[in-house]
Amino acid sequence: MKKYRFTVLIERDEDGFLVATVPALKSCYTQASTLEELMPRVKEVIELCLQEEEPVLMGFEGVQQIEITV
Repeated sequence: MKKYRFTVLIERDEDGFLVATVPALKSCYTQASTLEELMPRVKEVIELCLQEEEPVLMGFEGVQQIEITV
């Protein structure tokens, strides 16, 4: 068995849900109302994604927000 460590990005959407994405796995995301609900879902979706693809392992460097007016 392989052991992986993933960076998970968690944001709150306009409806108040927490949305988690895993950048190392394409289309790997889930959502929930609370962090307690979210984390088991994240583990489950990662396991499902790993059945379909190999991760692109990346090191975490930081998070930045950029504001753009268009």
